[in-house]
Amino acid sequence: MQPSNICLRITALATALSLPALAFAQSDDAKDLDNVVVTATRTAITADTALAAVEVIDRKDIEQSAARSLPELLRGRAGITLVNQGGLGKLSTLFLRGTESDHTLFLVDGVRVGNATSGLASLQDIPLEQLERIEIVRGPRSSLYGADAIGGVIQLFTRRGSGDAGVRGRGQARVGSQGLLEASAGVDLRGARGGVGVDLAHQSSDGINACSGFYDPATWQGAGCFIVPGTHPDRDGYRNNSATLRADYAPNEAWQFDARALRAAGHNDYDGDYVDNSDIVQQVVGGSVRWKASEAAQLKLSVGRNTDTSDNHVGSSFANRFDTTRDSASLQGDFSVATGHALTAGFDWLRDRADVQDPWTPFPPVSRGNRAAFAQYQGKLNAHDLQASLRRDDNDQFGGKTTGGIAWGYGFGEGWRVTASHATAFKAPSFNELYYPYFGNPMLRPESARSSELSLRHDNGGWQWQLNAYRNDIDDLIVYDTAIFAANNIESARIRGVELTASGRLGAWDVRGQLGTLDARNLSTGGNHGKRLPRRPQRSARIDLDRDLGDLGFGISGIAEGARWDDVANTLRVGGYGTVDARASWRFAAGWTLQASLVNAFDRRYETTAYYNQPGREWSLGLRWQPR
Repeated sequence: MQPSNICLRITALATALSLPALAFAQSDDAKDLDNVVVTATRTAITADTALAAVEVIDRKDIEQSAARSLPELLRGRAGITLVNQGGLGKLSTLFLRGTESDHTLFLVDGVRVGNATSGLASLQDIPLEQLERIEIVRGPRSSLYGADAIGGVIQLFTRRGSGDAGVRGRGQARVGSQGLLEASAGVDLRGARGGVGVDLAHQSSDGINACSGFYDPATWQGAGCFIVPGTHPDRDGYRNNSATLRADYAPNEAWQFDARALRAAGHNDYDGDYVDNSDIVQQVVGGSVRWKASEAAQLKLSVGRNTDTSDNHVGSSFANRFDTTRDSASLQGDFSVATGHALTAGFDWLRDRADVQDPWTPFPPVSRGNRAAFAQYQGKLNAHDLQASLRRDDNDQFGGKTTGGIAWGYGFGEGWRVTASHATAFKAPSFNELYYPYFGNPMLRPESARSSELSLRHDNGGWQWQLNAYRNDIDDLIVYDTAIFAANNIESARIRGVELTASGRLGAWDVRGQLGTLDARNLSTGGNHGKRLPRRPQRSARIDLDRDLGDLGFGISGIAEGARWDDVANTLRVGGYGTVDARASWRFAAGWTLQASLVNAFDRRYETTAYYNQPGREWSLGLRWQPR
């Protein structure tokens, strides 16, 4: 689809994209916009008052990190385990607080994204240069968002223009090892009542040999990606071209119109026998209209569509095509009923569709609708903060499901705060689990969860730290059942964990870090009872150190993860690892910055999943232009 067609789509489909202008649960004091989050409660609150574990990554953090991809940026952060199958652009799955890789809800500008057949979001294909901000909420949020939010919610916000009237431009170029090439440019035109903007980006890499797996055609035995020996000892490249478009208009103080679109199209090579390369498309379009009736009430209507398409080939021969869409709409009202007390209520609508073309495993076109009503109360009583939410989902496939959540916070002493919460959540079966030939089971029930958390936080103005302890019990996990030769609800799990996060200044250095421990166990009956859930390390740590010396900047990041099992029977072990990344920047002229980075500086060999290689030492050199 050409950019002009995207413009046409924007006018018809859209999403809740702009931050709400009124934070009903907050005081009238001015707040730093960088500290405002909307994902935790679907309303604007400050991160330090959220009754959930929240992390915000803004555009400054993204540029300072020198990360080349969204998975690279998120790797090692509190509660997050990333599993990557061979470097840049290769399949990357995220485990949040030990839950399954499809137990995290992803939003782009308020629009639900993810492949309806697999249930996964294609994180590796969302261009980092198109993102302005990321909000990570750890812990279940089904009582506000419905299905998929057992582990938490991660919302990505695309680029936004400056609030000042006029024309603003920006550009960036980078080269690096493995044939890395990047280029991006954007412009915003703003007037007194609104503006428009566009960003274009390109990224390509020759890649590495993604897989070290094997396949013996004489015995039909293999591991990893089932490589026939000698056929795939090659580099597996990646290419991604992307664009974002945006427009907003506020005719007066009461009305706000907003529309956005993101499209990323690319090509991915990987190792395998059945398919070995794909043409991919990720597209999110949508918009919203907000009516501020008074200082105490506002309504917002949002609609959007996510398209996830993959054309898969063996060499140049067509193998199959997966085309899924998610259409969504939401009507939300926010009401300030008294000082310190706010109500939020609304309706959500969602429809998933899948069209699979596969000559070997015919998959009928399928669709599924979901309707939901939700309500939330937020209140402040002296030093106590309260939040309660309730949601009812009605799904075409599995019927009704009710989830709820309650949270309490108490501030005491000088900067101390304790919070406690309990919530229920669920995950709807994916289309693959329901209908895929020789695997699907249309009688599946949703996976369900119960989670409790206790947190202690301290902020003395210079250092902030937070200790979170949580437990999540998950029932009716969906796996392949050999008794019926199909997917079935037969497993359960118990996940317990502790997170310690801290940030502050140590001399002239900005310091951020996290330590985590995780005990994720299979509680299903049978031989795997008590085994650890695969691909979850027991221990993880990350530390980031950054320092500015006038026009010069330096930074170091250290990431470590313990060993993990790569199978449910705990027989295939993947060793732990530690890596160090380094970066430097030089602001040599007004608006111009030269940046260099070294990833995996000590050339550590490691894997995040068995038989899939990770790159060794990699370098990059970039030039960024962004007038202030």
